[in-house]
Amino acid sequence: MNIKNITSQIDFPSDTEKQQIKKELDSIVLAIKDEIKKQKMGAEVFIGGSFVRGTLVKKKDYDVDIFIRFDWEYENLTFELEKIVKNLCKKIKESYIKIHGSRDYFRIKRNGVIFEIIPVLKIKKPNEARNVTDLSYFHVNYIKKKINSKIAKEIIIAKNFCKAMDVYGAESYIQGFSGYALECLLIYYGSFEKMLKALAKVKDRIIIDPEKKYKNKDEALINLNESKTRSPIILVDPTWKERNVLAALSHETFNKFQKAAASFLKKPNISYFKEEEIDINKLRSEAKSKKAEFVCLAISTDRQIGDIAGTKLKKFSNFISLELSKYFDILRKEFVYNDSQKAHVYFILKSKGEIVKIGPPVVMKDAIKSFKKANKLTFIKNGLMHSKIKISSSAKRFLEQWQKKYARKINEMGINGLKIN
Repeated sequence: MNIKNITSQIDFPSDTEKQQIKKELDSIVLAIKDEIKKQKMGAEVFIGGSFVRGTLVKKKDYDVDIFIRFDWEYENLTFELEKIVKNLCKKIKESYIKIHGSRDYFRIKRNGVIFEIIPVLKIKKPNEARNVTDLSYFHVNYIKKKINSKIAKEIIIAKNFCKAMDVYGAESYIQGFSGYALECLLIYYGSFEKMLKALAKVKDRIIIDPEKKYKNKDEALINLNESKTRSPIILVDPTWKERNVLAALSHETFNKFQKAAASFLKKPNISYFKEEEIDINKLRSEAKSKKAEFVCLAISTDRQIGDIAGTKLKKFSNFISLELSKYFDILRKEFVYNDSQKAHVYFILKSKGEIVKIGPPVVMKDAIKSFKKANKLTFIKNGLMHSKIKISSSAKRFLEQWQKKYARKINEMGINGLKIN
């Protein structure tokens, strides 16, 4: 089956769903405008995100970005916006959540639609931005100018693919493709298939400059901030040449994307567009077939849900992986986070049986005595003391002992719950 036949099976938001979103959106926007007028604020409303750009992916709860553009006279934009949001919620009889980020914003859920109300500065040029969210106005206008129904469909297909492959989102715990990045890439390549074929071939790094902001790639590298050019794809922002849209994309996530892209291109299947929950029984069976051990960790944090909690949990899962890798071969690892304060980490592990620990140089007499006292089966190699250590415990037992030993460090890392199964 060819790619067009496969992608034609993807579900898109229905007209009824879009009409319902618009109905709720119109109601919220009208109420916000009333509050701005009542409080005599120098601010205006504009709608951002996938809904207004026509690239909305079908899902259970839809979200819409509402940006409030404040005049330059306002210093603390979040503080000013909260005054609007408080009165708004009293009027519509809903509650709101304050989301912490580079600039705090607010979330309201009403009749199945999530509204994220974001304060931005009313700027005329991108280089006036104080925060990356200030650029959203230019992003929306650029995409709306460049997009058509064919490209919009290709973007939705690409978003579905990236979501299913767990590489969608610029959050720190994902480090993947943002919605705006995928929109820019699809406008540049023209189709989902062309984008996959081009990016699957990338060996080290690719520089993409859709609006030719630079004369050549060398000029782009010279002018872009070094910290923003470490990602495997450098995508020059069509609205501001000093920004790499994919600066957050990690090599690990891109490798994951490339493997999925190559596999899909070789044998297209609708399964590449469907988000699947982890099947614990399948993982247990896989571990058994490999004569390995299956371990499930349930970890929790008291940090705010979203990017903050997700990042804490992902960082801790990576720390545990590093500890385990000293004594076990990690055959498979799955990190599952669903926008809450909890995550699960699944491991399939095999004991290394025996490892060699490197000790101090033989000339350090006191250190050698301490090393021999702490370790059995020692030997000298290349002027250094070594020790052979047999791995006799299971991974589960190792983690239980590790948890007791490093309880304080675990707490310092922002983790308030760790269950080993």
